[in-house]
Amino acid sequence: MAGWIAGALARTLQEKARGAPVEAPQRLAGAEAAGARGAGAAPGTARGVGPRAGAGSSGAGTPEEIVLRVEDLHLYYGDFHALKGITMAIPARSITALIGPSGCGKSTFLRTLNRMNDMIKGVRIEGKVWLHDVDIYSGAIEVEELRARIGMVFQQPNPFPKSIYDNVAYGPRIHGIRDRRRLDEIVEQSLRQAALWDEVKDDLRRSAYSLSGGQQQRLCIARALAVQPEVLLMDEPTSALDPAATARIEDLVTELKKRYTIVIVTHNMQQAARVADQTAFFLNGELIEYGPTSEMFTRPRDRRTEDYITGRFG
Repeated sequence: MAGWIAGALARTLQEKARGAPVEAPQRLAGAEAAGARGAGAAPGTARGVGPRAGAGSSGAGTPEEIVLRVEDLHLYYGDFHALKGITMAIPARSITALIGPSGCGKSTFLRTLNRMNDMIKGVRIEGKVWLHDVDIYSGAIEVEELRARIGMVFQQPNPFPKSIYDNVAYGPRIHGIRDRRRLDEIVEQSLRQAALWDEVKDDLRRSAYSLSGGQQQRLCIARALAVQPEVLLMDEPTSALDPAATARIEDLVTELKKRYTIVIVTHNMQQAARVADQTAFFLNGELIEYGPTSEMFTRPRDRRTEDYITGRFG
């Protein structure tokens, strides 16, 4: 079974490399599902480095291209050591996937990038997270500004109990934009970027709850884009969606990386292979391996990485 999974991942990477249409996502079964439904973290050969040379389509690895740098990051929930010495660099205008078995720390790590963990009682963080040249935990940037520059899309679609229009306009209004014409422009632009405009443009005043699950998730993406972030964090954004809606989100994410830096948590190995320029494997709170997706899925450097992506555990 592990060989079959490896073959499927290799075919996905080959199709991605030559620009061919990649098969629509399928619900995984058996050992493949076990390998694709996890969340973990561990140190290993990737600790303290960025993606290997040549990662991604954005010239990953060149200092001027790095948007986020994480240095020796530790996070504690009370006495529990959830993240252990994470060091990595995230390049601009690319997609970085975070993979690993459940409970490994990848979603916890994602939330450290825009200080979402601050809202959890008893959390203690050591180390540094840099947005360009600003240490986001130093007090040099207000949390509200940080979360405008680093937006987040969650696992379950979470539209506000408002109209489609008011969902997208919410952030700009919070940041002081009141001019109706300007708001109209932002709403349309954001919905277009989220590939939702053509489906809702004739009835922007209807409830966001009337949309399908996939449409609601794209609305949440539009809402995040409305405040013009540099980085978009996505925590398993397709896990609650059907295969067709998942495919639309994947196509959208691939398009968005032309303008934004995207960090995505996924339990789906084929999804990581389809969309990510570089992938980070977490296990037990540590970063095990980080490098170009095409290399990690065909020539992993750590045996634990190979065991995970081929479904031997997870």
